[in-house]
Amino acid sequence: MQRICLFPGTFDPVTLGHVDIINRAIPLFDKIYVGIGINSSKSPMFSAEQRMEWFTEIYKDEKKVESVIYDGLTVNYCKTIHANFILRGIRYVSDFEYEKTIADANRTLDKNIETIFLTGEPKYTSVASTIVRDIIRNGGDASPFLPEAVNISLQNSQS
Repeated sequence: MQRICLFPGTFDPVTLGHVDIINRAIPLFDKIYVGIGINSSKSPMFSAEQRMEWFTEIYKDEKKVESVIYDGLTVNYCKTIHANFILRGIRYVSDFEYEKTIADANRTLDKNIETIFLTGEPKYTSVASTIVRDIIRNGGDASPFLPEAVNISLQNSQS
């Protein structure tokens, strides 16, 4: 059986913290779907298509990573792509408490899907999409927090 995983999130925008988790998960799985979830309670700064393009560019040479857009329950989408693992990144203890609650609910909904937590590298602990969005909105330099493909895209959109 293949080890297929879904890494769900908003990724608005894609940060070095997200890329760190994916890069360290590549040896663990046969396939990683980066699932850009559509959340009706959030108003994203960047379109889902733009976020998917960033992942496609970042992982253009990595066949194990594919970005997708999905709607609805994460466990239901896992069934669609035959994923038996959900990948989540953890920065702080508070992240773990929140993520464990979701993992427990997902396990109740489908006992065949296991959630795997990876802790972020300490140098990326302070990298949060919310902070990065605030920096971008206020004209600051968010480049220290973003992958090169995202930086280039943002620079091109400002020109």
